[in-house]
Amino acid sequence: MSASDILLRQKRNWVIETFTFDEGYSGPYPLYLGRINIATDIRLTEIHGPGVDEEPLNLFKIDNKTAEIWVMQPVDREIHDQFKLIFQAFKKEKGDINAKIGIDIDIIDTNDNEPKFNNHVYEVTIEEAPSQGTELVNVTATDRDSTEKNRKFSFSIESVSPTPQNFEFVINEEPDSGNGTISFKGCLNHEKAQKYTLIVKATDHGQPKSLSSSTTVIINIEDGNKHLPVFTKQKGEASVKEGLRGVLISRLQVTDEDTRGTKAWKAKYKIQGDTNNNFRIDTDPETNEGLVYVQKILDYEEDPLKNIIISAENEIPYAQGVTGTKEMRLSTYHLTVNIEDVNEPPLFDPSNKTITAYEDVALGYYLETLIAKDPDVNGANQIRYTIGEDPAGFVTVDSNSGKITTSKSLDRESQLVKDGLYVIKIYATDNGEPSQTGTATLSIKIVDVNDNAPSLDKSIIDMCQTDKISSVSVTALDPDAEPYSGPFSFKLLGDVKDKWRIDPENGHSFKLVNEHKATIMIFGQHELQLEVSDRQGKTAVHSLSVSVCKCSKTPKPDCRLKKHTGNPNELKTIYVFIFMLCLIFTLGFLLLTFLMSCKPERIPFPNDSAGQYLMISNSEGPGSD
Repeated sequence: MSASDILLRQKRNWVIETFTFDEGYSGPYPLYLGRINIATDIRLTEIHGPGVDEEPLNLFKIDNKTAEIWVMQPVDREIHDQFKLIFQAFKKEKGDINAKIGIDIDIIDTNDNEPKFNNHVYEVTIEEAPSQGTELVNVTATDRDSTEKNRKFSFSIESVSPTPQNFEFVINEEPDSGNGTISFKGCLNHEKAQKYTLIVKATDHGQPKSLSSSTTVIINIEDGNKHLPVFTKQKGEASVKEGLRGVLISRLQVTDEDTRGTKAWKAKYKIQGDTNNNFRIDTDPETNEGLVYVQKILDYEEDPLKNIIISAENEIPYAQGVTGTKEMRLSTYHLTVNIEDVNEPPLFDPSNKTITAYEDVALGYYLETLIAKDPDVNGANQIRYTIGEDPAGFVTVDSNSGKITTSKSLDRESQLVKDGLYVIKIYATDNGEPSQTGTATLSIKIVDVNDNAPSLDKSIIDMCQTDKISSVSVTALDPDAEPYSGPFSFKLLGDVKDKWRIDPENGHSFKLVNEHKATIMIFGQHELQLEVSDRQGKTAVHSLSVSVCKCSKTPKPDCRLKKHTGNPNELKTIYVFIFMLCLIFTLGFLLLTFLMSCKPERIPFPNDSAGQYLMISNSEGPGSD
């Protein structure tokens, strides 16, 4: 049995051969690659796989009769490093398909890719005086070739513009990383060159010909600090009034020969000798001047004169050792600050005080003396004391001595006393120019005394008369604190037996109980006298006005309402009576009007002088007799 018969009978996929193709082949095409080694009675058909009927299409051509393979166009190994093709195989005589045959086509790598930098341009800015060997910038490149010999590369600096003087740029490689670090040897000087342009090259190690690419590296040299700031003057004076804060007292000017606006030019000031931290100094961003401020108030009486020393440097260190620099000391300025005396308000010591007093002290009772002193050096000002705040008007103060006494009895139960504490303010005003006023606070803890008799929350009571015992709740009140308040003792005075009683007789509240039987009508007004005593025996007698009535359906007694509105039948009778009075009055008025309108009729006589007539008169006037 032949090998091909065994192959066909096993009915398996076999990779029977491997071909190779160099991606560096430049033509002509098609290129004969070889013949598949199969028996002559085996025929190939239905060829499948990348390069034939899959992407990339039509890369290979295979003669199914001769089993010859042709390459039709170039191949890039970095895209396709191998092709696997599968054929259907059958005997030419029988024509039946019995097996699949596979072949591999390996693509051989050629050095066809140069190393490429990640950036076309690298740019960095550095100060002109970094330490020698300082890393300036990193560059990175990659090579797409597959084999190690073709993808390895090296960095080199091809050119530098302008040409460095007394220093050089170097590039160091990190093995197998594709990174290169550029540094320098020597000293950089901004005055000689503000910018250097480097051409950096990456060259691979491929054969037969190495490939390379380049990138541009721009290194900007920032002006270093070759000159320290120098004060235009070495000393000066300033004046400020005591008690002020946040005021500008001086502007200090400096000169600096470094490039304006750079960190090497910008001044940074420091104050020495300011033990109390009274001053601060800021830098004017436009003029570079030092602005001296008072940040903590100054006291003329404590020290009328302050001497401080101010030094100036730059935001970046002085580049000592760089070409064009020399060893220098920091420039300093001596500032004398004169503190001007002003009239300050009198000071109480202490300015807050707490005392204790009973609330029943007599008028004019001595409480405390608060004394203020003039803090000014001469101390010649006269001080007068006044009441600043005394909302209840409890106290008075002697204008000359500051002696505080009561102007009336203290009342712990006043709404102006909070939790037993009453607070007043005393003013001390001098006669300086201008006058100034100091303030002290006196807190008076008022001790409670039993100065309030108990009272009741109600004195007028409505009570419903029912077939059962009736009662009404009443609560006793006392503004005094413990132990001068409740629980209280209650006692009804007068003839109340079997009529009224108190339940309970001790406590904060009680019930006034009506013990009259329902068969006995007690409707109407009742005046009772109730004696109430607190725990210390302070007693008060209160009147209770009790109205008893037969209540309506409402659960709340309404005796006084009934008293005002009256009984409906009674109201009806009253209305009828009022109507009759109005009717009688109206009829009488109409009759009177009628009678007043009736006058006597007079009959005229003929005007005949020859006759005699009898004169009739029905009236008699005064003096007619």
